[in-house]
Amino acid sequence: MDRRPGRTVRVAVTTHTADGESRSDDRVVAEEPLEIRIAAAGLPAVRAWVTMRTPGHDFELAAGWAVCEGLTTPSAIRTVAYCTDVDLSPEEELNVVTLHLDSQAAAAPARHRAQSAGSSACGVCGKDSVREALAVRTASPWSGPRASADVVRRLPEALRSQQKVFDQTGGVHAAALATHDGRILVAREDVGRHNAVDKVVGARVLRGEPPAEACLVVSGRAGFELVQKAAAVGIGAMVAVGAPTSLSVQLAEQAGMDLWGFTSPARVVRFC
Repeated sequence: MDRRPGRTVRVAVTTHTADGESRSDDRVVAEEPLEIRIAAAGLPAVRAWVTMRTPGHDFELAAGWAVCEGLTTPSAIRTVAYCTDVDLSPEEELNVVTLHLDSQAAAAPARHRAQSAGSSACGVCGKDSVREALAVRTASPWSGPRASADVVRRLPEALRSQQKVFDQTGGVHAAALATHDGRILVAREDVGRHNAVDKVVGARVLRGEPPAEACLVVSGRAGFELVQKAAAVGIGAMVAVGAPTSLSVQLAEQAGMDLWGFTSPARVVRFC
């Protein structure tokens, strides 16, 4: 019997209105821990990170996270698999993923050495400079065609059409990779906005395709940790429904990325 956790969970709810209350079933987004382990150059696997995520596309999440954090390059990933240690409980078996690398992994960033667990609300948590963020770049800056403002305004709506889990729960973030002319290449959802980006990057990596493209579209704000991930793999632009932060603007400028915020069909603001 497949014990793989689903992306949503059915729960009993009570709805209260001015006319009274009613009971029914509803769906909430699933949130479970994922432990990512890395085995490199014949060494035993070690825990690199634990994050709260929405189950599904776990291998993509692990691969994308490792590439975005500068711990490996796409070509160095040999296999990704669920851990089969005999001492794992049934609940842990599908919540532990091991990345096997052909070469020695880079030293873990300080934030991972100091704290090996994260929440679905927290992405970078400790990057203390733009210089450090740019140091994890695994690809050259984007040199292809850039999306125009007319194309950018349409991208969040194109992403929204692929947010199936959000339609069911209203509780997940989304990210997508898009071409300069507005074609969505891959879209993923997750309770963690940084996880959604990692899944998008990982999907391309595991297909043997370059993770860099003209645009990364996100359903929320343009936080520093998301811009860092885009810069790390050489994406040309960040397109956000919400606002950027001062540090994300600074990072995008230094990385040579376009940064768009407050994006809707009617308007969009370009910050750099």
